[in-house]
Amino acid sequence: MQKSLLVLTGHSKGLGRAILDTYLEKEEFEIIAISRTKLELGNPKLTEVSIDFGDLDVLENELINLFPTGDYKQILLINNAGWIGEIKPVGSLQVKEMRTQVNINLLSPMYMTNAFVSAYKDSKARKIICNISSGAASKPVEGWGEYCSTKAAIAMFTQVAAKENTDAQFRFFSVAPGIIDTHMQDEIRQADGLDFPQVERFKNYKDNGDLSTPESVAAKISYMLDNEYKFLEVVQDVRNFDLP
Repeated sequence: MQKSLLVLTGHSKGLGRAILDTYLEKEEFEIIAISRTKLELGNPKLTEVSIDFGDLDVLENELINLFPTGDYKQILLINNAGWIGEIKPVGSLQVKEMRTQVNINLLSPMYMTNAFVSAYKDSKARKIICNISSGAASKPVEGWGEYCSTKAAIAMFTQVAAKENTDAQFRFFSVAPGIIDTHMQDEIRQADGLDFPQVERFKNYKDNGDLSTPESVAAKISYMLDNEYKFLEVVQDVRNFDLP
């Protein structure tokens, strides 16, 4: 069986962990998973790399090692690592926190996308880049200035990359995963109502059982990437389609 490769960021928890588990069940996939924390699962198909995406110097030095050559059937990059950051209005944001937010949510996936295209542009494999964005990329939310802006920027960067790379073997997606029951949602619910006027609405999502599970979203992302010919637009939202 010809092997496939997945490079996944932010795999240690939440949606990233669910995506990791989904692809570990696919026999043909080798996986390079990158997070600040290693899971130490001991799976021979899995290579874990510890990188703090807030430190771009470390990422830049490691880029050459993250995209191996090989006779792969398909090569996937899922840039999932992300951070909600400070939940405060503009005027109350800390410069250091803003820089970290931009590094994690925007510059790191830009670095990874750029390195992926450079490494595999001449490969005959099927190549897909999936950058996890957010519905907040297209809707301003009070207290989320950093998050909305970085997610909007990575969505646009992905669209530019898609416009530049028209080879049928290349596909690019910017995917909004919906509202998922993860640690990030817990952080959002703990925000001060003065900084985040919509905090009660997000508490209600949890209380009313309106949050998606990481596993259900991972299954949709996997389906989309397996059937990319059915999804013609770069910008996608998992809430807009159901699994067959």
